[in-house]
Amino acid sequence: MDDKLSHKVAKIQAKILAFVMAVICGLGVFLMTAWLLIKGGPNVGAHLKLLSQYFIGYSVSWTGSFVGLLYGSLIGWIIGWLIGLIYNQIVGIRHR
Repeated sequence: MDDKLSHKVAKIQAKILAFVMAVICGLGVFLMTAWLLIKGGPNVGAHLKLLSQYFIGYSVSWTGSFVGLLYGSLIGWIIGWLIGLIYNQIVGIRHR
């Protein structure tokens, strides 16, 4: 009985994890960009500008913060879904 219970509890809902990671990553990029814009300074977001190498259309601007929100959400969704998928595969192999 305990073996059946541990097998059910150990599985992760990959779609829910993907959604949560999408929200966290998307808001993370958006808030980092917005914080730097509000903070201001002589060289705003010198390191964050490097994201434009990977995220086409991204810049440290208000428009770029929304582009970063989309890209961050997409990357977060993919990472969360892959973590859930790989974790569930390992749990499935372990309980065979």
